[in-house]
Amino acid sequence: MTILNQQALDYHEFPRPGKISVESSKPCTTAHDLSMAYTPGVAEPVREIAKNPENAYRYTNKGNLVAVITDGTAVLGLGNMGPLASKPVMEGKSILFKRFAGIDVFDIEISAPSVESFIETVVNISPTFGGINLEDIAAPHCFVIEKALKERLDIPVFHDDQHGTAVIICAGLLNALEIQGKKLKDVKLVCLGAGAAGLSGMRLLIAMGANKENMILVDSKGVIHSGRTDLNVYKQDFAKDTSMRTLTDAMNGADVFIGVSGANLVDRAMVKSMASKPIIFAMANPDPEILPQEAHAARGDLIMATGRSDFPNQVNNVLGFPFIFRGALDARARQITEKMLIAAVKALAELAREPVPDEVLRAYNAKEMSFGRNYILPKPFDPRLIERIPLAVAQAAN
Repeated sequence: MTILNQQALDYHEFPRPGKISVESSKPCTTAHDLSMAYTPGVAEPVREIAKNPENAYRYTNKGNLVAVITDGTAVLGLGNMGPLASKPVMEGKSILFKRFAGIDVFDIEISAPSVESFIETVVNISPTFGGINLEDIAAPHCFVIEKALKERLDIPVFHDDQHGTAVIICAGLLNALEIQGKKLKDVKLVCLGAGAAGLSGMRLLIAMGANKENMILVDSKGVIHSGRTDLNVYKQDFAKDTSMRTLTDAMNGADVFIGVSGANLVDRAMVKSMASKPIIFAMANPDPEILPQEAHAARGDLIMATGRSDFPNQVNNVLGFPFIFRGALDARARQITEKMLIAAVKALAELAREPVPDEVLRAYNAKEMSFGRNYILPKPFDPRLIERIPLAVAQAAN
């Protein structure tokens, strides 16, 4: 076991196990406080909520409470680890909601024998919450689950692995294209990985003006083409009538590569075969599809992003989900719509083009940051995120 591994375990175990706790938001130090917090005082808000359910937003924490819910079938880059083993990740997600957007969270790990029973469990507990964040649920079940919950619930339902990742990809790509002098509607784009993140990212790019005909999706069996008989309905929507069969074929002449797959699947030769001034988003974690040093060694005219914080241009979901939910909760939105996601994309992209405050430079121990090849997205500790993104999302909700 490495020192870093032991540090991670110690961080989670000491001084008390886990990463989150529940704390009272009201005083409870006197007999009167106790009578207000519980019986008999608690009866009054109960009566008011029974008369009008909307009063739950006045007298309880429902309006600022999100459930982070998983079945543990697609945990980070680890795969199907099961619901219990996913709990550290869900607790971590809870911390990010609270730290960046002031949102309270209960993490809920569900052991369900079927997709239908998972859906029913979430529906049955939904009155507690102001929003539902689905997390680390494998495709294609995640699509079925989110669709059913959106149809049945009157609170926002958001699968972050789909839409959160898509928002950050789109924001970063808009800025990278600007720097490279290319237009979204014209570029040839290759996406390696056809699960939740890949498919949703492509859909959001299409909604923002990308040409679906210029997109090639590649999964573990190769190019998603019309001759394949093993495609689910979500992949079929992107099947192309093409002679291309391999990632190598697809990469030839591509302007953009987006990887949401696995480690070391792209080599220097593939990068060299891309069009001039290419853009590579290699987002597999912890090891990207190609390391930045390998990609830059292949050619010097590219823009590179990964999912890692130790390289420039991290595509980090924390830039999205806390602020998207903050905006949705503030607007009392019933759903998080495509219009709201596009508003978040544009606000993020625009923020990266502005001068970076000194406090951000200090937080990252940097002397300078400015819009360019190594800075296409804001940093998570940028205090302007909480000012800009929720407002843009809330305005798009109304």
